[in-house]
Amino acid sequence: MDNADRLKDYQHVRLLAIRSLFEIIEQSSEGTIVVDRQARIVWMNERYARRFGLASADEAIGQPCERIIPGSLLREVVHSGQPILLDMLDTPNDPLVVMRLPIHDDHGEVIGAIGFALFDELQTLSPLITRYLGMQAELASTRSLLRARQAKYSFANFIGTSAATLEIKRRARRGAASDSPILLLGETGTGKELLAHAIHHASPRANKPFVSVNTAAIPETLLEAEFFGTAPGAFTGADRKGRPGKLQIAQGGTLFLDEIGDMPLALQSKLLRVLQEKEFEPVGSNEIQHSDVRLIAATSIDLDAAVREGRFRADLYYRLNVLPLRVPPLRERLADLPALCEAILDELPGQHELSAEALALLGRHAWPGNIRELRNVLERAALLADEPVLGEAALREAIGTLQPVPQTTPMTLPAAPFSGTFHEARAAFERQLIDTTLADCGGKVPEAAVRLGLGRSTLYKKMAVLGIAEKTAS
Repeated sequence: MDNADRLKDYQHVRLLAIRSLFEIIEQSSEGTIVVDRQARIVWMNERYARRFGLASADEAIGQPCERIIPGSLLREVVHSGQPILLDMLDTPNDPLVVMRLPIHDDHGEVIGAIGFALFDELQTLSPLITRYLGMQAELASTRSLLRARQAKYSFANFIGTSAATLEIKRRARRGAASDSPILLLGETGTGKELLAHAIHHASPRANKPFVSVNTAAIPETLLEAEFFGTAPGAFTGADRKGRPGKLQIAQGGTLFLDEIGDMPLALQSKLLRVLQEKEFEPVGSNEIQHSDVRLIAATSIDLDAAVREGRFRADLYYRLNVLPLRVPPLRERLADLPALCEAILDELPGQHELSAEALALLGRHAWPGNIRELRNVLERAALLADEPVLGEAALREAIGTLQPVPQTTPMTLPAAPFSGTFHEARAAFERQLIDTTLADCGGKVPEAAVRLGLGRSTLYKKMAVLGIAEKTAS
């Protein structure tokens, strides 16, 4: 046999081997598909067609491969000319191990691709499939936990259009754009936690966890473990695998510390280190862990007084007090009552509404419990009412003892017409208004600014122009 005959024989054997290999893989695989250079299906075996819900493989001919097989990468193989030898493909039933190969013509040009879906029962591939399914389950669990740790509220849930409400939302939105600590100050029931959710929701960390901790609700002996986590076997009864703390769970996101004024002094010093050094050690561990959390703290107590009395560390207070936001009590935003009542009643069963007299009564109450008290009153009145319209009598019974809204010091206007110019009269009125408001607020400029609907810097500028010394507001 000369060389020419030998070469011809080799080519014949090669073609037979290719045909035989194709037939063996096609018969032993879960499915086979062939596409052209536009990734349109030119052939598909019946077994594969049935897996994707087709009555016949003829229905797939001429269709883009992704329309029949969502997630197919055969188009990528056609474009790149590179095979994908082993991959996982999700199907309506079980995931498959697939192999994708380019098809070349006699000149080496890519003219299409062929894909084989291997049996998922192959013993040699079962460890890979088991690992893949485990990773899928772990990913689904992680996504579920992350959804549970997402912010529940946005600024749209902080209802109201009064000057005080708009000002606090404006400042909170500005604070959301930074990573600086935020300190929410205000009476109980004013919506500090809702505002913390909204700040996280509007921040660059919105897709990361939002973790809330009420420091007043956790026993002092467990607070450190709750914050920093525990190492495996850190103490008797501890989890052998260790337990992540709230700082680890909130990694990359926001940690909200409610009622931080009740935090023990020993834990305050450790929290200060987290804020300054961005690191901490789990209980029972010598391993230092990096911390990447944005801190929002809230309290209903007077932290200035707590610092003076030694109940709160001054250095931690200054570190937290970078952006203080005073959440106004309901009695300072009574203009929001109609919108708040409508929103609360919409959430309650029965489709109740308030009469004008009932709404007027609510405006005469001081609301020491703020929004939380308002919700409680409306829910009680709705449960006891026989009619859809809640009247004054129903609300009076639900409130109990009516606490009148404190009256502000009335302004005294000149008895005779002002003899100066319009600008002089306006300046006199603004000076009197600012003086009166500062007196009502005990000289606290931030509180006076919120009540006047002004920014703090704007109020300081007006005070300087009008000759109101800063010591007046001290």
